[in-house]
Amino acid sequence: MDHIILGIESSCDETSAAICINGKIRSNIIATQSIHKSYGGVVPELASRSHQKNIVPVVHEALAKAEISPYKINAIAYTRGPGLLGSLLVGSSFAKAMALSLSIPVIPVHHMHAHIFSHFIEEPHPEFPFLCLTVSGGHTQLVRLDDFDKMTIIGQTQDDAVGEAFDKCAKLLGLGYPGGPQVDKLAQTGDPLRFTFPETEMPGYDFSFSGIKTAFLYFLRDEVRKDEHFIENNLNDLAASIQHTLINMLLKKLKKAAKHEKIKSVGIAGGVSANQGLRRSIEGLAQENKWQVFIPKFEYCTDNAAMIALTGFLRYKSNNFGQLTDSPLPRMIF
Repeated sequence: MDHIILGIESSCDETSAAICINGKIRSNIIATQSIHKSYGGVVPELASRSHQKNIVPVVHEALAKAEISPYKINAIAYTRGPGLLGSLLVGSSFAKAMALSLSIPVIPVHHMHAHIFSHFIEEPHPEFPFLCLTVSGGHTQLVRLDDFDKMTIIGQTQDDAVGEAFDKCAKLLGLGYPGGPQVDKLAQTGDPLRFTFPETEMPGYDFSFSGIKTAFLYFLRDEVRKDEHFIENNLNDLAASIQHTLINMLLKKLKKAAKHEKIKSVGIAGGVSANQGLRRSIEGLAQENKWQVFIPKFEYCTDNAAMIALTGFLRYKSNNFGQLTDSPLPRMIF
């Protein structure tokens, strides 16, 4: 008998739906919201309104592409948190209403758990124990996985996430939103060693990115005072240098953790894992340290419902269901 899971993701500004059949993704539809570019960041109220407009056609397209009738779905998995409350409410309310109408269970999913499980969407799969660096606009964590239901955070940021640091530094360079991908693009033709910035050292496997943002701000301020065209004349080198610093801060901890935990299977997940500089750097470390490295396809790095559907499938097999009374949790604990 087939196990068919509908996954719904609406934690921030992407409305996504996916169909997973027996652990294989059959469709993964994503509707993006371009309106936030005008404001330099995600506007929560506008995001929730767009989710309301997009969720029905997105779910309909996911079902149509997978050639699945709604009446064949066994359960609906949805993002419970963390994320924006208004956005989470749209996805969770839709999932519960549809599940109630079909008399099937709902499966609440932790957004960051799903990012980690994106490594299991396609083969080859990581072997346990597995060390995952999860990097996004809201999270930076080092997670040890000993099984699908045994995950431990061994390190995390103590202030800002690395994705936020990318976006804030991009804003200081005069780049639009989202800034991280633009920094990555400019860095491809820049000199990563042209400028150096101080890295905050944290104990253990923890991170801190507030200091690098401040250092970058003051550096630009002082240089622009001497030359008002400094940023535009050195834009690519600045992007490459700040990206090099941020990536180095991440990978130093990953290398330290892999050595101390004696783990050879490592990967990255989350929106920042789409960064080409980070991907190349971790592949270089893998060769140097003889790791097996796993990086999801680009479409599974950013927010998507495929990872929600797959996580839902894994929990469906364990009869790990939620209740219709479960509320969204914007600050859901890992």
